Amino acid sequence: MFQVCIRWIDRSVITCKMWAQQVDRTCTEWADEGSRQCSEWADEGSRQCSEWGKECKWYKPWNCVIEWVCKGWYWVAKWVCKAWYWVAKWVCRVWTYIVRAVCVVFGWLVRTTCWLLDRLRCWLSALVSAVVGVFRRAPADARVGPDVEHVFVLMLENRSYDHMLGAAGLRGVDAQTGEQTEADGADPAVHINVDPDGDVVVPVGTPAPFKIPSPTHNDPGHEFDHVVRQLAGPDAHYVAGSPYPEPDMSGFVAVHRERGADDPPSVMLGFTPRQLPVLTMLAREFAVCDRWFSSLPGPTWPNRFFAVAGSSAGLDDSPASLDVVIDTALDGYRFENGTLYDRLDGECLPWKVYHGDELPVSFALAGMTVNRIADRFDDMEDFADDVSDPGYDAAFTFIEPHYGNILPGTPEDYTCGTSQHPLDDVTRGERLIKEVYEAIRNSPHWERSLLIVAWDEHGGFYDHVPPPAAIPPGDVVGDPDNSHHGFDFSRLGPRVPAVIVSPLVERGVIDHRCFDHSSIAATVERLFGLEAMTARDAAAEDVRSLLTRATPRSDAPTSLPEPARSGWTCEGDDVDDDLDDEVDVDVGRDVEVVVDRDSSGGDAPDLDPHVVEAVSLAAMGRIRRLRRWDARGRRAVLDELAAIDGDHAARVFVMRGRETIRQRTAGADRGASSYRRLRPVDDRDEPDGD
Repeated sequence: MFQVCIRWIDRSVITCKMWAQQVDRTCTEWADEGSRQCSEWADEGSRQCSEWGKECKWYKPWNCVIEWVCKGWYWVAKWVCKAWYWVAKWVCRVWTYIVRAVCVVFGWLVRTTCWLLDRLRCWLSALVSAVVGVFRRAPADARVGPDVEHVFVLMLENRSYDHMLGAAGLRGVDAQTGEQTEADGADPAVHINVDPDGDVVVPVGTPAPFKIPSPTHNDPGHEFDHVVRQLAGPDAHYVAGSPYPEPDMSGFVAVHRERGADDPPSVMLGFTPRQLPVLTMLAREFAVCDRWFSSLPGPTWPNRFFAVAGSSAGLDDSPASLDVVIDTALDGYRFENGTLYDRLDGECLPWKVYHGDELPVSFALAGMTVNRIADRFDDMEDFADDVSDPGYDAAFTFIEPHYGNILPGTPEDYTCGTSQHPLDDVTRGERLIKEVYEAIRNSPHWERSLLIVAWDEHGGFYDHVPPPAAIPPGDVVGDPDNSHHGFDFSRLGPRVPAVIVSPLVERGVIDHRCFDHSSIAATVERLFGLEAMTARDAAAEDVRSLLTRATPRSDAPTSLPEPARSGWTCEGDDVDDDLDDEVDVDVGRDVEVVVDRDSSGGDAPDLDPHVVEAVSLAAMGRIRRLRRWDARGRRAVLDELAAIDGDHAARVFVMRGRETIRQRTAGADRGASSYRRLRPVDDRDEPDGD
């Protein structure tokens, strides 16, 4: 019943928004055409006036007067006509905005009502089961398949398989045949790109730097247009309605150079096992999937959506502009068939989202306001304590890292997080993997747990395996603004690392089957008997076949090695604290950094897609912490959004938003500021080991 209700309201709101957008477009086209006709009519009339003016002589002054009066009349008439069309257009557009707002508010109310009724249903069902259990012996577990009660997913970001594990030399047992095999890693004798500056051949190699030293043009491109040229060559383009260009993985260095990188060949470098001891040990101790692809050849947000919806609701790139942010801040992204969280709710299965900072991408999904109120979002600082509780009951747990500082155009951008963003120190994400694994491994739930560690997309780093064709989700586009390129989702994105961890997984397994992020949704659906959401997750491989043991392993390590010493540290870290001076950042004033202060006004500013993502999450997070009836508070947030005129204003909005969310969520005990500065130190592991 809950799923039917949610599906109906989401489809209704999507239909309403698409209808309003079509009417808005029709109004604009009609008004623009009418305004053009006004100008043509007035210009033609003015030309006729000029014909009369040819008779203007000193002895025929009335002809001169007639010309002036005639031209003046046409000039006034033209602008009256154009003004009428302009007013009519905006009356029409305002009306469509009101219709969209009514749809959104109606969706809120109905979704909340559905949720409350479903919680009552689940509570009554649990009560009846408890009462029946008192008088009746509990039946044997009727579930078919692996004995898994808890699925944990840790999704980091922006690293390709070859970049992370291509040089790890992983050997083990083939998951399908049981024979000895090797993971498909990088080979410098075969896997190359050509640098267009001098046509220099650039092979894959090691070691990769722990972090990209400067954010200025050095973050490898991973938006949709970048990926097309990385996969199919620097001259490739995608044309909506045409097949995706055939990948030959030849454009990574060229695209990085085109973006002004200091060291374009660096995208061909990968880490050594010594640099990533945590991930390497986890891959050797459990199962690694060397054909796990991102769900589309594009950036973070749509790929993360596929993991929990089997779709991105048509989003094929990062959010385009602040106009889209303002439109989605109140409502979030809707999916025709709902999300995995809706499916779990429909079966009364509890779930949790743990977030490392104040801006988890999960906030961008529709309906998360109610779930935040229901205590389904928790700070990552609470994860270990929660999982150690024997009463921890979440069937599905999604873990989002700390995405770092959002300070575009500065050396601090994306630093001091745990997401493994290329601008940050990769060892910070290594520590997060270690902490998550050890918390689960040493909990009372270990024997019935499954942990999937994956990366959302390749981050612009080279991988040698061409992504295969894919089955499109087949659902409707959630909002026309989502489709930037008209992509049909018939091609997967580049490979990313994925490690499958469970006491039911044998040691040293290598799985060569094709997976993508919708395999996460497919695994959860089939473990817990849930209905598939789209054609993509219905057809996706799942990881249940890796859970082959009848009894849990007793030899799984209780701890993982310490991360490598990278030579970077952040204020507040437990190590090398004496090397850091405290930096007090008052979010009420500007941080002294060099940014583009574009204050020209007019249309929405052209911001970096990563900045738009951060602004979107900051706005959604603030709005969803307001009371439902606080219309003035929502209006204030939207006004601040509309006033953003460049990167500097966007950065200030994000920093203030983070602090507001932090204060309202956790209070003073969480610390005064989430901003921390990354500093180099001398004590580090040299990155040239095995």
